[in-house]
Amino acid sequence: MDPTSNDVSQPPALKPPDESTIHHIFIGPQGLRSGWRFLLYVVGFVVLTMAFAQITRAFVPRTHGLPPLWLFLVGEIEQLIAAVLPALALSHLENRPFDDYGLPHRTAFGKNFWIGAVWGFAAITLLLLSMRGLGNFYFGGVVLHGIRVLKFAAFWGVLFLTVGLFEEFVTRGYAQFTLAQGIGFWPAAVFISILFGLAHLSNQGEAWIGALGVVCISLFWCFTLQRTGNLWFAVGMHSAWDWGETYFYSVPDSGLTMPGHLMSPTFQGSKWITGGPVGPEGSVLLFVLIAIIWILFDRVYPAKKVVTFPIEIAPEPGPSV
Repeated sequence: MDPTSNDVSQPPALKPPDESTIHHIFIGPQGLRSGWRFLLYVVGFVVLTMAFAQITRAFVPRTHGLPPLWLFLVGEIEQLIAAVLPALALSHLENRPFDDYGLPHRTAFGKNFWIGAVWGFAAITLLLLSMRGLGNFYFGGVVLHGIRVLKFAAFWGVLFLTVGLFEEFVTRGYAQFTLAQGIGFWPAAVFISILFGLAHLSNQGEAWIGALGVVCISLFWCFTLQRTGNLWFAVGMHSAWDWGETYFYSVPDSGLTMPGHLMSPTFQGSKWITGGPVGPEGSVLLFVLIAIIWILFDRVYPAKKVVTFPIEIAPEPGPSV
C-alpha cells in the first residue's frame, strides 16, 4: 500500500452548532420564547427590589427615619414599582400593550374591582362567623377610638390596595400571561400559585397548611382572571380580604399580627379550626370557604359560550333538466 495514499480514515471534524438550532431555542413563532421572557421579568423584578431596598436603607435609616408601619407601606410601593417596570420594558420588546397583562387602565377601579372588594370582605366575615358559630372565635371589643379609627382604616386601606396590586400583578399579571403562552393557562396558574404559597412560608408564624390555603385562594383568583378577563376583581377581593382580616377584625394574616387594629378578638379550641398562630388562613374551614366561593363565582360569572355557525354546504351540481 502506498504510504502517500490519502485512504487513511480521519476522525470527522467537529461541526459548529447549527445556527437554526440555537435560534429555535430562544426564538419561537411569537418572538422570544415565553420561558426566557419570564426569566427576564423575574431577574428585572429581583434586581429592582434589591436596589430599592438599598436606597431605602441609605436614605431612611430605621433608627431616625419613618415609623415601622410607614416603612412597610414604602416597601410595598417599591415592590409594586419593581413588578411593573420590567413588564413595561418587556411590553415594548414584545410590541404589546401593557393592558394585556391583566390591569387594563380603562376599567381601573371600576365595577369588577368594587364587586371583588365586596366578595373579599364578605368571605373573611363568613369564615370568622363560622368559627364563632363553632365556639372557637370571639370578635372582642373595639380598641381604637375617635379619629384614630378613620386614620388607621385609611392607612391600612392604602397599604392593602398596594399589596393587592403588587401581589396580583407580580403573580397573575405578566408572569401568568407569559407562561400561559408557553405551557397553557392552568399549568401556568398551578406553577405560579405554588410559588406564591411557598413565598408566604417566609412570614414569621406561617405554616404549611396556611401556605396550602394561599395556593388554593391563588388558584381561585386565577379562575377569576380567566372568567372576567382581567385582574381587577382579584385586586379588589385580595385588598378587601387583607383589610378585613388585619384591620377590621384584627386577626393574624399569614402569621402576622399588625398594630393599629380595630378590635381585640380571641381564639380558643382546636388549631385546625382557628388556624393557630397562622390565623384564619391556616384553618381547615378556609378550604370549605374556597370551595363555596368557587361554586358561587362559577354561577355568577359563567364561561362565555363560543358561538358557532353551521356551515352551509352547497349541493353538488346535478344533471340539468
